[in-house]
Order: sequence, then C-alpha cells, then structure tokens
Amino acid sequence: MPEAFNDGPTGHTSGSADVLPPGVPAPPVTYEVARAELEEVVRRLEAGGVSLEESLILWERGEGLAKTCQALLDGARARLAAATPLS
Repeated sequence: MPEAFNDGPTGHTSGSADVLPPGVPAPPVTYEVARAELEEVVRRLEAGGVSLEESLILWERGEGLAKTCQALLDGARARLAAATPLS
C-alpha cells in the first residue's frame, strides 16, 4: 500500500482514503487550485524517488487535473466569447 502524500496547496493527502467511488463527481475546484496542484504533481514526478505505485497514482491525478484545467479554460473562453459583441 503506498504511503499517503501531500498533493499540494489543497492540503489533502492522496491515497486510497481520498479515492471517490465511480460515478461520484469531485467537488468543484478553481483553475488556480487545480493548476497549483498539477504543478506539485509534476514536481514530485520529476524529482523521482517515489514507488511505481505512487508514480502511477500521481500520473493519474495529474491527468485528471490537466483535464480539469482545460475544461475550466474552455469554459472561460466560452464565457468571454458570449460576452464579447461581434463587430
């Protein structure tokens, strides 16, 4: 069983205790929080020194955070496009 680790600015630890059941949406997060946590995940992966299992958990978390960031950016672009009058 991998040791729990700090995911970053949210102060949450990862591990089996934080895994949501399938179909349960994660709580809303801001772009800034997701990006900061993604940066921490990347830093941990690049630093090495973690087990294969923990590396996989970090990678999966990073993939999810990257998708969250992209979705939030896409939503912001859509809101700006809707609010900007066409010339």
